[in-house]
Amino acid sequence: MGKEERKIVVDIERKRVRITISHGEDEEILKLSLDEAKNLQEKLNSTIEDYFQRQDIRID
Repeated sequence: MGKEERKIVVDIERKRVRITISHGEDEEILKLSLDEAKNLQEKLNSTIEDYFQRQDIRID
């Protein structure tokens, strides 16, 4: 059994941003307004920044 790869495609569809996430035979499609896409971008940036900051914290 081979490792299934996740694929994320972001595209513009009229006045929406379409995000297609494929994993094996499954596929999820999200259609976001521009405001929703900007909000998602901010949340992703914040979460990724937080992740890297937590990597620098050493817990003994």
